[in-house]
Amino acid sequence: MATKPPMLRRGDTIGIVTLGSPLSAASIDAGIRRLESLGFRAVVGRHVYAAAGFLAGTDAERAADFMSMIENPAVRMILPTRGGVGVAGVLPHLDYGVIARNPKIVSGYSDITVLLNTLYRFSNLVSFHSLLLVNFAGTEPEYNFNQFYAATASTADSRTIANPEGRPLVGRVQGNVTGPIVGGNLTSLAGTLGTPYEVDTRGKILFLEETHEPINRVYRMVQQLEQAGKIRDCIGIVLGECTGCQTAYGTSYEDLIREVFVPLGKPLLTGLASGHGTYKAAIPIGAAANLNATNGTLTIVEPTVSSA
Repeated sequence: MATKPPMLRRGDTIGIVTLGSPLSAASIDAGIRRLESLGFRAVVGRHVYAAAGFLAGTDAERAADFMSMIENPAVRMILPTRGGVGVAGVLPHLDYGVIARNPKIVSGYSDITVLLNTLYRFSNLVSFHSLLLVNFAGTEPEYNFNQFYAATASTADSRTIANPEGRPLVGRVQGNVTGPIVGGNLTSLAGTLGTPYEVDTRGKILFLEETHEPINRVYRMVQQLEQAGKIRDCIGIVLGECTGCQTAYGTSYEDLIREVFVPLGKPLLTGLASGHGTYKAAIPIGAAANLNATNGTLTIVEPTVSSA
């Protein structure tokens, strides 16, 4: 069973880090102001505002910011400013033993996917495919914050992840399986294959989402996962949206689901509002989930934070 971080409470201190691409100071400051207006405190990493080309400082600098938040006893949650690219460069510089001994909420999506799955694999820590600081800086649907708090601020024994009204989850291959849920952004996951940080899907439910990729490239990355054994090893698949993905050579995302995913024969649930979409379900990476593709439901079947 994975370690659950202590739950988020009003008044807690949130550590702000930039682990991949830079974000504008205006957006960072707007996100911090929003957090403070919600009753939280913020502590900012040394390199949060840095910009060195397409990265926010060196790999070691970005990793040092993350570890400083892990080692700061006042920090209850670590919130990256954004994803982008570059999070994979941070992973070799992290101390996973120290992280395991100091469990904290970590939330994010996009390229933060590789961090979330690595924290589960090497520190046995549940983390959250959910909001980034940039989401606090902008206008987000209430659904997104309800999902975020339901995952990080409640010790409920179970939680059914439901899409916004009028957007049902669709079971495409029937089946009912239970196991830890892993995954996230397809591009980020494919980029870790062949490294020590590739996702472990053995006996697990695999969740995937993507954004702004032509469908032929999505197909290629799915093939990478399949040929690396990641789809063979999983017990079921949850597909999120492919937001802004372009039809290629007459093939759409729906065609890809029907022609590539359905024939795999794994219990398959599609249409989860998540990640880069407008609506963002909060997926606890490493927590036990029940995927019932027969009934079209996805339920987290254990608490995802502790009351400590």
